Amino acid sequence: MSTFKGGVHPPGHKELTQHLAVENVPLPSLFVVPLSQHIGAPARPVVKKGDSVLKGQMIAEPGGFVSVAIHAPTSGTVKAIEKRPHPTLMAGDAIVIEPDGEDRWAEGIGLARDVHAMDRDDLRKAIQMAGICGLGGAAFPTHVKLSPPENKPIDTLILNGVECEPFLTADHRLMLESPETIVLGMKILQGILGVDTCTIGIENNKPDAIEKMREIVASEDGVQVYGLHVKYPQGAEKQLIRAITGREVPPGGLPMDVGAVVQNVGTAHAVYEAIMRGIPLIERIATITGHGVREPKNLRIRIGTPLEFLLEQCGGLTEEQVKVVMGGPMMGMAQHNLAAPVVKGTSGLLVFPMGEIFLDEQGPCIRCARCVDACPMHITPCHIATACEHEQFEEAETYGLMDCIECGCCVYVCPTRRHLVQLIKYGKSFVLAARKAAQARKK
Repeated sequence: MSTFKGGVHPPGHKELTQHLAVENVPLPSLFVVPLSQHIGAPARPVVKKGDSVLKGQMIAEPGGFVSVAIHAPTSGTVKAIEKRPHPTLMAGDAIVIEPDGEDRWAEGIGLARDVHAMDRDDLRKAIQMAGICGLGGAAFPTHVKLSPPENKPIDTLILNGVECEPFLTADHRLMLESPETIVLGMKILQGILGVDTCTIGIENNKPDAIEKMREIVASEDGVQVYGLHVKYPQGAEKQLIRAITGREVPPGGLPMDVGAVVQNVGTAHAVYEAIMRGIPLIERIATITGHGVREPKNLRIRIGTPLEFLLEQCGGLTEEQVKVVMGGPMMGMAQHNLAAPVVKGTSGLLVFPMGEIFLDEQGPCIRCARCVDACPMHITPCHIATACEHEQFEEAETYGLMDCIECGCCVYVCPTRRHLVQLIKYGKSFVLAARKAAQARKK
């Protein structure tokens, strides 16, 4: 069985939640719906303070082509449009909604569409206006991925059911509980891209999901469920393409450069909901887990639900001093304020007792090259991080700074616990700022 070079094997800890069915979360007393929940331009509000809104109503329109709409998670009143804590931006503009408790749908929501009467452009536009972005964590607008230029023909669609991050089991449960909707969403994606075949990639630590998905696609021509080695970051696009097709996405390139498009299984489900049922993306499944929370669960959560409310639904914390991470332990982001809300890219919320965490850097690089062996992007994290540490950003670029996917494999294997990813992120931010300034000067 093929795979990719590099990667690591962190403990999975999926036994905490993989057997737990998805539960619905009740309405909180307040929703905080950020305008920035996806890669690209923030959405623009189309409501104002004091407006009454209904569940599924569009409350913010796309801010450009690389942007998606945002919808009300329930019916209620807009209490404010203001800066609020954000899980990745520290703070950001958000629409604050006070629920009325009635949870009333907006008119027209939930009506089935005639897919056969919609062309590819219609479908892409409907996906954008339904607010769909990648639900694997990257939150890239889905309609953009489905709009490759004519000179980059697509022949391969891959559905990503890998979920390689430790602890997370949201995609696993979705594949067990809603496999039919994933496959129906897959067919819509195939139609938009004009591809006849599709591969669903799932790691071998989810044998029940592999069996279930194979059962559902048994009568589908051109669809294969591919069992993959358990290795992190198997779910990263470039590594998944390499493992399944053997194709190498070039440095600085995109999957479409090798004729491939990758979509998360949760995204396929959301596409089905939007196109076949007319329901925009207002909720998602996420895993709340870790030894710092009393009752780990898989939850179906409305977008905009405060993190502190989620933890209450899981019995609260096991101790006062914990670290809360949104996403997986390898690529997730520590949270500074539990008033921050769930966003579209929230795949999980991990709670760690402080005794499980080491934060201190132990020493300088010892040139062991373990990070080089582990790097799935075939770059040299130690050299890049050292260059960034000394603000030698041009040198860092020559070593492959911008090719880093920030997966954390290098940090995981580093014997001196260097803050490699943090240094690389710092270098990237400087390079991107310099490029933006240079473009502004040209104008």
